[in-house]
Amino acid sequence: MARRFAVYKGLQKPLIFKGFKGKFIYWGIASLLTGLVAGALVMSLINMWLGALVLIGCITGGLLYTASRQKGGLHVKSRVTNILILNHYGRKKLI
Repeated sequence: MARRFAVYKGLQKPLIFKGFKGKFIYWGIASLLTGLVAGALVMSLINMWLGALVLIGCITGGLLYTASRQKGGLHVKSRVTNILILNHYGRKKLI
């Protein structure tokens, strides 16, 4: 007798981790790593307390920037608000 298994239906959806979707997961990881590296450099070269502030600032700033960019959608959309006129040579003029 053959067993029947449930088929996973979410294959066409982006990966979601802790509220970040798709490519923004990598952006969040990059902001974490950047904050750690920048904080460690400042801690070792200048001051421990300043390094801690840089670490916290880079991580929170990067994650807030990533979250704000995620609200625009997963794909880059260019929206032109100008009026474009195409002449017969194919050049664009902005009005």
